[in-house]
Amino acid sequence: MRLLVATRNAGKLREIRDLLGAEGIEAVGLAELPDAPEVEEDADTFLGNARRKAHTLAEATGLPVLADDSGLAVEALGGKPGVWSARYAGPDATDEDNNRKLLSELSAIAPEGRGAAFVCAMVLAVPGNGEFTAEGRVLGRILQAPRGTRGFGYDPLFLVEGTDWTLAEMELAEKNALSHRARALRALLPRVLALRGA
Repeated sequence: MRLLVATRNAGKLREIRDLLGAEGIEAVGLAELPDAPEVEEDADTFLGNARRKAHTLAEATGLPVLADDSGLAVEALGGKPGVWSARYAGPDATDEDNNRKLLSELSAIAPEGRGAAFVCAMVLAVPGNGEFTAEGRVLGRILQAPRGTRGFGYDPLFLVEGTDWTLAEMELAEKNALSHRARALRALLPRVLALRGA
């Protein structure tokens, strides 16, 4: 069964493929469907953005679509960067740009005041069969300097609660055991698997 994952982010697609591949589900990304429409992510919630991507692309392609919007919510910054996580330092920001801005804004905050959460809202849109939603989150805190070379985005700065590792120091299998995206996907997995018999 083919499932469209509504992303051009290679790191995100790799994580989702790793989780779905074991179930015999072929996950394809937007890079493999060059005619798929661009979807503007201008909602003010993670769920709003995920829902918009999922339904627009399901209608355009006729495929079941798995879409997520996820980001970092830092307590000391009132929940920012939130839905602006990918473009926190500007519309064309790199991961390094965003990380620099985050560290700059937290420069006066002590380690114990740097609590944060990675949040993922995920939507499975099935043509003619509505939608299913799930949310996953993982708690941690923001370090004062990056650690690790795996992962992407804010992973090198995010020390996972209850561990001594950042997400960027973990192997993919370790990250997929506890990440916000993995938790949301596992909650939706029964719905995804049910499509195989539909």
